[in-house]
Amino acid sequence: MLIWLALSLRVPGRPPCLHQKTRQKKVTDLGLASHNPTKPQAFSWSLKRNMKLPPSSQRGSTCATRSYPTPKVTLPVDRLAELWPRRFRGARIGALLHAASIDSRLHPTLDTLEAGNGRLWSLTALFGPQHGLYGHTQENMIEWQDFVHPRLGIPVYSLYGATRKPTPSMLQDLDILLVDLQEIGVRYYTYLWTLYLCMEACQEAQIPVVVCDRPNPLGGVVVEGPILQEAYRSFVGLHPLPIRHGKTIGELSVLFRVEAFPECRLVVLPMSGWKRTYWFEDTGIPWVPPSPNIPWPQTALVYTGMALLEATNISEGRGTTRPFEFFGSPWIDPHDLCQALNAKKLPGVYFREAYFEPAFHKYAGKLCGGAQLHVLDRHSFKSFDTGIEVINTIRQLYPEQFQWRLPAYEYEYQKLPIEILLGGPKEAFFGPDPV
Repeated sequence: MLIWLALSLRVPGRPPCLHQKTRQKKVTDLGLASHNPTKPQAFSWSLKRNMKLPPSSQRGSTCATRSYPTPKVTLPVDRLAELWPRRFRGARIGALLHAASIDSRLHPTLDTLEAGNGRLWSLTALFGPQHGLYGHTQENMIEWQDFVHPRLGIPVYSLYGATRKPTPSMLQDLDILLVDLQEIGVRYYTYLWTLYLCMEACQEAQIPVVVCDRPNPLGGVVVEGPILQEAYRSFVGLHPLPIRHGKTIGELSVLFRVEAFPECRLVVLPMSGWKRTYWFEDTGIPWVPPSPNIPWPQTALVYTGMALLEATNISEGRGTTRPFEFFGSPWIDPHDLCQALNAKKLPGVYFREAYFEPAFHKYAGKLCGGAQLHVLDRHSFKSFDTGIEVINTIRQLYPEQFQWRLPAYEYEYQKLPIEILLGGPKEAFFGPDPV
């Protein structure tokens, strides 16, 4: 457990300490540059009934430019040209992106890469994680296929389809792989494992990996849940981490290199202004859902524990407007459930009686009884413990109806989904199943 206590340590001129080993091994390509961001230029438009926007060629983006408050945190993509290493200029790059790959003014990272194409780098290929380059696959565990980008004419490779790890043929024309993904701070969110497998593939191909750091929406102070056991590795956990891990994606990449891929040529482009105590709302950066069922930063907080419901026959609220806050099933009585849960006096949370009808996923089109979870105090709220208590309460109230989901789940075909989410045997948290 000492390895996680090191999260709060800082070394001047270096990223926050990740692990005892990190302090003992020189990481040559890292360093946090200070930067005072300037306010973006903006058009001054009068509001007229028939106002026409200038053509996109005059706007420098697919979106209209507007004035935004200067955020507290500056992202690497906000100053990518400045941070891009000189030794990489002109290199053929592939970029792993998704819908939330944006700068602090909502301009897509892909636009920034296009702007520097032919001058700073040669954009050769794109890659996308689960839910696709555009976040277009709504349902969970739905694969998507490679395609050719309609405007750029370059391949877009799926890393959630026939393969989760880039193949040698995908990397053969690249000099560098750039990664800019918004992670949410939870071990079983698959984007960090897409990064992990990319680092493994690039180590094998001897291709540098450049990671654009981004805030952990849950901050960098609190960790929750058990650490993954080696025997329970899967695509929702490939390296020993607690469920709420308290790291940024840049910090994770350093940890992976130190502990798993020592020959990976890693460069982390740093943020400036981020503090471990920041929730996402403190950063001043606009939120774009990194996946369809994480619509708000608070969803990431409740997801930490309530995603465990994916491993049961209880709806976790997919197909509603508040996934992971609504939960239930057609055979649950909301009054009985909420009375039992609120009697436990779990910190920072209240359960309100609710009925809902999922538009898709479990019980699509059927009326479900259950609850809406309301976070009253996110500082005292213990998401993982709450998820455990919700499942145990439903098991006690409805022992005949409750069921664990069976494999397959996230490319695991043997172990129970609840055990690969927990990262160990379920009996440690739920006891033996009734005979």
